[in-house]
Amino acid sequence: MAKLEDEAAQSTSALGPLVGLTREDIFGAVAVMLRETASDPQRLMKHSRTMGEDMIKIMTGKSDLAPNPKDKRFQDPAWQYNPFMRAGMQYYLAVQKGASHWLEDLELDELERDRARFVSNIIIDSLAPTNTLIGNPSAQKMAITSGGLSLIKGLKNAYDDMVYNKGMVSQVDKKPFKLGENVATSKGSVVLRTEMMELIQYTPTTDEVYEIPQLTIPPQINKMYINDLSPEKSVVKYQLDNGIQTFVISWKNPTKDQGHWDMADYVNSCREALEAVAKITGSKKVNVSAGCSGGQTATMLASKMASDKDELLGALTLMVCVLHPKQNDIEAGSLVSENGLALAKHRAAKKGVIKGDDLARGFAWLRPNDLIWNYVINNYLLGQDPPAFDVLFWNADATNLSGALMGDFLTVFETLAFTKKGEVEMVDHKIDLSKVTSDLFILGGVTDHITPWKATYRSTQLFGSKDVTYVLSHSGHMQAILNPPGNPKAKYYIQGDGEKKLPATADEWLKGTEEVAGSWWPYWIDWVQTRSGRKKKAPAKLGTKEYAPLDPAPGQYVLESC
Repeated sequence: MAKLEDEAAQSTSALGPLVGLTREDIFGAVAVMLRETASDPQRLMKHSRTMGEDMIKIMTGKSDLAPNPKDKRFQDPAWQYNPFMRAGMQYYLAVQKGASHWLEDLELDELERDRARFVSNIIIDSLAPTNTLIGNPSAQKMAITSGGLSLIKGLKNAYDDMVYNKGMVSQVDKKPFKLGENVATSKGSVVLRTEMMELIQYTPTTDEVYEIPQLTIPPQINKMYINDLSPEKSVVKYQLDNGIQTFVISWKNPTKDQGHWDMADYVNSCREALEAVAKITGSKKVNVSAGCSGGQTATMLASKMASDKDELLGALTLMVCVLHPKQNDIEAGSLVSENGLALAKHRAAKKGVIKGDDLARGFAWLRPNDLIWNYVINNYLLGQDPPAFDVLFWNADATNLSGALMGDFLTVFETLAFTKKGEVEMVDHKIDLSKVTSDLFILGGVTDHITPWKATYRSTQLFGSKDVTYVLSHSGHMQAILNPPGNPKAKYYIQGDGEKKLPATADEWLKGTEEVAGSWWPYWIDWVQTRSGRKKKAPAKLGTKEYAPLDPAPGQYVLESC
């Protein structure tokens, strides 16, 4: 179960170019494979003959095909000692091997080959014998030892998913979690509510606070309480306990009627929140922290404020956020095409909103071993409940995405808007990050497959800031952020030798890094405190007369579902 939790936590959904992936791109990759196969019958005969030879060896017990030692699907001893099971595994491995050699032999360019390899892996993974009862020895043993109760429970789990989870296999047991009771428990209050967002101010936990507050801008595709999951892993609590005046935006879950909300609307809302934070705290600066698509929004905000010569923005923290994407950054990136992006924009505009459930379903099928087949085996074949894990509970609490905002995110990806200096116009200005001079803290995750760390590192070269810090957390996407002190396995990497200027490339930076044991949070909070001014007495009350406290944290908008 712990492995299942960890794998799933590394595969949480996030907004990126994949929202522009269309079925035509997938079918196109399949069509290319079929076209190349049909164009050379001799090549097909050659690979068919090789696969046939493998099949004969398997039938005669002479095959030496064995799974990769890292492949967790075939760790049960039955795969080695049961002749029937071993043969079934080897048949599957023969297909896997044959498909790999066949793809390598096709006359495809690099992009076409990447597309073909990605799609074929999805198809082959679905054929794994472990995905069925007859081909899964662990499930068979469970059925015997439980007297068949595991099968009954598995059927019930499958029925519940069909009826209550829109046909998707459940990744988390939601029953133990309740917002405001054991998730998102930090004390605070909504001090501003608009049509688009709630602004939450959290209650200080120290007698003194730093004069410059911090505002967190969360992603629009997920809910804000990722910042306050539990007292043990709450970024909000950690900031409060270290004297930071903490504010967080909570986005409203858009309906079809709000499908016109675009990047300009979200940036204007962020600006409204910044100004409210400044008035509430009496500060002339507000530091900002943001992650993933929230980081892209915060960056657009920073560019717009720089264009307007607005000096309210203080230090800026960007976590697991890609501003300079490249198509080969992620496995499925090869499937994203110019035509696919145009189709995705058109469909989003027509629908008004992209349903959160649809986004989650599409994302899951791009990583089926981690996000589908693992749970099919656990929930249906073994008859076990999915893990009760707070990160997965948050990940399953999907939100909609307005069609206009999705179109803007795709435009940013397509035009590489953040890399250009005054060439791309969005949010009523020409984007130019060289005009942004805020001190920057940028975080990446070693095993992050959603926003790969080398892609996040490119952001260090885009801004006009003289003070840029890059930290690499030894974990995946959300786990890179949720890395509180106390984890004995935690470690991170920073630039060594007291160098100030960061190298041009991630590979150069890596050569000069220093490994540090423990969580990166203390390093970051020291960085934030240094840029938060002097200390003063903590406010006795939240809000002001103009921004009177409304509902208690985490507010109303976070409770809305798709």
